[in-house]
Amino acid sequence: MSGTLPQGAISREEKLSFDNLSAHLVHPIETLLLEEGSILAVLLDVKDLIVRFYTQEGTVYAVNGVSFELDEGETLGIVGESGSGKSVSSLALMGLIPSPPGKVESGTVIFEGRDLLTLKPDQMRLIRGKEIAMIFQDPMTSLNPVLTIGTQITESLKLHEGMNTSQSRKRAADLLDMVGIPDAYRRLDDYPHQFSGGMRQRVMIAMGLSCNPKLLIADEPTTALDVTIQAQIIELVKQLKDEFNMAMIWITHDLGVVAGIADRIQVMYGGRIMESGSSHEVFGDSRHPYTEGLLGSLPRLDSSGEEKLTQIEGSPPDMRNEPAGCPFAPRCDVRERLNLERCWDERPPLETVPNAGGDETHVMSCWADIREGVA
Repeated sequence: MSGTLPQGAISREEKLSFDNLSAHLVHPIETLLLEEGSILAVLLDVKDLIVRFYTQEGTVYAVNGVSFELDEGETLGIVGESGSGKSVSSLALMGLIPSPPGKVESGTVIFEGRDLLTLKPDQMRLIRGKEIAMIFQDPMTSLNPVLTIGTQITESLKLHEGMNTSQSRKRAADLLDMVGIPDAYRRLDDYPHQFSGGMRQRVMIAMGLSCNPKLLIADEPTTALDVTIQAQIIELVKQLKDEFNMAMIWITHDLGVVAGIADRIQVMYGGRIMESGSSHEVFGDSRHPYTEGLLGSLPRLDSSGEEKLTQIEGSPPDMRNEPAGCPFAPRCDVRERLNLERCWDERPPLETVPNAGGDETHVMSCWADIREGVA
């Protein structure tokens, strides 16, 4: 019986042209082709998520109506500059928005049939760390400096898995060994400062995987690492994702990093989704001017070395002042070239891109069609 490729997957014919693009990027794109007949269930369904921060300087409009779905075993890459709302969206999913000053104003976050935003704190604690885990950006500030690594890993094992001290230490040692830390059992008694930056990030990964979560959120886990260690961590996470068969959200500002990880990519700016689609669509047929700018800033292996990388002029918006129209309008060269005044006053909806061949999974929020050069 012939199956249908699920959302975000691509055909074998499409992969041929996709691989050609992948070969020319510094971070090659790898595509997962699902076998015929395999259908993935929706694990996470986020609808119209809005998050505000009420500060003395004014209201910060951090996340403004974000919606997306994540299937079982799928990897979603969320990309954007600092302040685009990537991390705040994920903290909202985990129930970790500091209140005050932060508040989830509206929206739904359906995880396996439960709306996480309606759960009480003690109910959310049973999910956080066990069913949904998170790897934070800087392990040195995420790990407690006065507690041993073993104490910090075994805490969740005792809470969520009901293990005693002996069982949890053995499991913790197995996890450290699994993420590539030598002499794992002895190192359970070491403190965070006794580990290198790459090793501390491996510890954070071990903590995230300790209770076999169904969803792992990685918030720029390689930003503070050098390129060599970064590649090792990315490869490790990919292997462990396949081994544990879990879904993953990878947050980054670097499209080159997410290219080798994500099945789908979501580009955010000003607290909104600018473009979303499969990795094949976003890299091979990007439609939003902001996505084009991000891709243009990536070095390519097929470059002669004489071309200059694209620079997006200007700075991200001050989110204390929510723009009436498109948040990217002040920096958009397409708006300027086509003289699109409506971009200042009218917010473009997130709709299927023009001439997408009937593929409704590739969407963008823009008044212009940059492929056709018309509004």
